[in-house]
Amino acid sequence: MVLLPEGLHGAYVRAELVTVVGTSVVRGALKDGRLARFSRGIVVDPRRGADFATRAAACLLNAGPRAVLAGHSALALHGCTAADTAPVHILVPYGCKPRGRPGLVVHQGTFDEQDVDVIAGLRVLALDVAVAEVLARGKRRAGLACADQAMRLVPEEARGEFRAWIEERIRARPDPRGRCQARALVNLTTGLAESPAESWTLLALADAGLPIPEQQYRIVDLAGNEIYRLDFAWPALRVAVEYDGYEAHESRQAADAARDADLERRGWIVVRADAADLKDPGRLIGAVRAAFRRRGLAA
Repeated sequence: MVLLPEGLHGAYVRAELVTVVGTSVVRGALKDGRLARFSRGIVVDPRRGADFATRAAACLLNAGPRAVLAGHSALALHGCTAADTAPVHILVPYGCKPRGRPGLVVHQGTFDEQDVDVIAGLRVLALDVAVAEVLARGKRRAGLACADQAMRLVPEEARGEFRAWIEERIRARPDPRGRCQARALVNLTTGLAESPAESWTLLALADAGLPIPEQQYRIVDLAGNEIYRLDFAWPALRVAVEYDGYEAHESRQAADAARDADLERRGWIVVRADAADLKDPGRLIGAVRAAFRRRGLAA
């Protein structure tokens, strides 16, 4: 049995593979299941057919050398785990018309080759370009979570410049649709959210018209040592929101209760949020407003 070369993450241009191993080997591999047909000219290793990198590679090979991964697909390659990995989104110049197929979304547009990075052998739009695209055209919750994760990929001292790049990409978009949404979401992007759920919680608070809280707010002792770090805080009011993930809810109830009691002794009102509040934030918003009223502020 002839061993097949590695390919691009297990994806191959069939004609190129034939030149390396021969027609009979490729036909035999397709027949015995070592290869699977992806499209007319692309074959893949079926053991890797569900892997995002393999699907992305096959889509790029199918679209030709000028194609580039865009939107969520680009962000996934950059390392944003909040990005959707299906379907695969690619961008091709006007005039290119690759064959469509299930699991592939083809966008036509213009882009500068200077804005193309190569990650693991795959052509992807630069991080700031992809973030601007997802903020403008994607779902708001996913867009903010991806933008926060992208911001965390950038060194802290460079985040201000990175934000400016994203804002410029939004301003320069040839398609004005989505600019308003993108600007509103980038204003909420800090890179401080430690999970997509925290990004979504911030969006729920902002959508309710509440003042934008500080994130990862540090409470320190008299010597300046950090005692607690709060997910969201309005320090002037001493009101905080803490998001409980599933693990925290299941195994840390006693510790969280003791923490909240100590914070209350220090003059804080702590409102806890969980996954149910992301589906319907009404209870959370009501609790925060009630805390504000206790401080003498209507919200």
